[in-house]
Amino acid sequence: MVGDKGYAGRAFAAAVADLGATIVRPARRDEPATGVHLTPIRQRIESIFWTCKDILTLERHGARTLRNLRARVAQRFLALVACVSLNHRLGRPGRALVDYVA
Repeated sequence: MVGDKGYAGRAFAAAVADLGATIVRPARRDEPATGVHLTPIRQRIESIFWTCKDILTLERHGARTLRNLRARVAQRFLALVACVSLNHRLGRPGRALVDYVA
């Protein structure tokens, strides 16, 4: 898992280890640097969240049940994949989505 500086501490590390996971995060000021450069990964994650919130309008999904929420999220991701795939086949930039939104 990739986390922020705040995801630190013995109890948190133990809980992550119990789940069989490893957390990678930037070093805090009072810790030695780990040498892991997370900026490109964090930028990619933030870009994905921005896409979900803005282009896919997932903050305004309108679902009232968990089942409907899952359906709407899946529907929007499938539509995004279809748009990116069509752009790829047409030789256009993958994220050029302006032609697909109203």
